[in-house]
Amino acid sequence: MNKTRHVVAIVDDDPRLLESMGDLLESAGYVARSFSSAGSLLVNGLSDLDLLITDIGMPGIDGFELRDLVRKSRPELPVFMITGRHEIADQGRAQGASGFFRKPFDAQALLAAIANALHKSTDGG
Repeated sequence: MNKTRHVVAIVDDDPRLLESMGDLLESAGYVARSFSSAGSLLVNGLSDLDLLITDIGMPGIDGFELRDLVRKSRPELPVFMITGRHEIADQGRAQGASGFFRKPFDAQALLAAIANALHKSTDGG
């Protein structure tokens, strides 16, 4: 039996970004799950996710905190971080992510990075 399509969660408080990212991921063959906050993702659970894309600057739990929480329960889950605030992109805290993108980001570069991260995670390294 074939494995189902990879599930990619997107967490961002910008509904326009959630919609456009969801469309991009679906068009590339992924199952996109959109969440407007880290809390809503955590309530939904992480067990069926193959990759997480999170904005950094969000109210409540920010992207750095979400990444740290996810690592405690799913250390193998690739976490990509995105931000529109370029000063954050230069901070050392951002370097621990599986992938890091500044808004606006190149869609093809993001899709290539996702494919690479998913390939590494399914190959065990």
